[in-house]
Amino acid sequence: MNQAKASIAVIGLGYVGLPLASLFLQNGHTVYGIDVDASKIAKLRNLQSYLSDFTSREIRAMFAGGRFHVSDSFSDISRADAVIMCVPTPLDRNFEPDLTYVRGAMNNALPYLQKGQLIVLESSTYPGTTEEVLLPMIESTGLVVGQTAFLAYSPERIDPGPDQKELHLIPKVLGGVTEKCTETAKAVYESIFDRVVVVSSPRVAEFTKLLENCQRLINISFMNELAILCEKMNINLWEAIEAASTKPYGFTPYYPGPGIGGHCIPVDPLYLQWKAKQYGGDSKFIELAHRVNESKPDYVVEKVTRHLSANKPLAESKVFVLGVTYKKDVNDLRESSALPIVQKLMEAGATVNFHDPYINRIEVGGRSLDGVALTKRNIQQHDCVLILTDHSSISYENLASFSHLIFDTRNATKNIEDRKNIIVI
Repeated sequence: MNQAKASIAVIGLGYVGLPLASLFLQNGHTVYGIDVDASKIAKLRNLQSYLSDFTSREIRAMFAGGRFHVSDSFSDISRADAVIMCVPTPLDRNFEPDLTYVRGAMNNALPYLQKGQLIVLESSTYPGTTEEVLLPMIESTGLVVGQTAFLAYSPERIDPGPDQKELHLIPKVLGGVTEKCTETAKAVYESIFDRVVVVSSPRVAEFTKLLENCQRLINISFMNELAILCEKMNINLWEAIEAASTKPYGFTPYYPGPGIGGHCIPVDPLYLQWKAKQYGGDSKFIELAHRVNESKPDYVVEKVTRHLSANKPLAESKVFVLGVTYKKDVNDLRESSALPIVQKLMEAGATVNFHDPYINRIEVGGRSLDGVALTKRNIQQHDCVLILTDHSSISYENLASFSHLIFDTRNATKNIEDRKNIIVI
């Protein structure tokens, strides 16, 4: 394999795979982009982006050199030197790992694997997946990992949003099944990343990603728990965090919210918890953090209900929800805490409308809800505004001047001086 000008097959062209494909193209490689979602392939061929932080201009640049080929078929894998899998790894209804997409992608790839190819999994998963799931599948074709095929794990480190760090600057962790697997994967990734961090095995690399997200889940959930305590103590937690952040050592700020969303933070720790039980153990911290995170939407709804009931019951109230994505300035609804909050409000009888500059429609409780315009008239027709995502494009000063009452779960209104109609949750 000529790593300087290798052919790379990227399976899964979502928020991980598409930027990765772009980075390979920028460094002179040929890329075969594969996604089973035919609508994504159609948009790419029409030079249209479907990601909020990846522009159509960037799509056009990917095709400009004639080295980017996209398809919903896996046959192009036979033309690649390396195959990189960037597919979803969700939880099932029992909060256990669901590797359907990983197994499905590998099964689709198997007929086209060639001798000498590198296969890398980038999807977040539990320690052991690469060796326990993928390795036997690859060797079922007659290939021998470490000799005629090379297998490694390298966790994605994408932070969606306009402020994300340039991908090539983010250190790339990887671990191969054998020394030769590691060397092969390292050579490929060194052609596009400034720094490659080699660990001793795929299991260590898999654990590394879970460690990163377990830390965030536990710390953010702790802040969510403290937010409830601080309300009872009449203490502004946001002010306390800001003050604590002035300490030049030993304190890292984390912030409360309506609940942790996104694919990684609320999901990955439960992959580790599931695997831990196979060894007769568990993590009480992960379990508690998960429970706190799952309960936060109930707390938000309870507080809205309590304050509105001074004038009318929730069942007779109109609530204007502002922001439904899991974080600001993205179009990603995965695991967004806004969805259960909206559903709980609707189940309680409230009339709910929403506005999100990145989302036009949401599915909640089997119902479709279309977004409405953020206008003075629409705001004033509602009893309150509930800020669930603090998108940067919103004028919170105007919002405060138009609203009867604001519930702010993100401290988006922190710079507004007249706060008589603002309640921070």
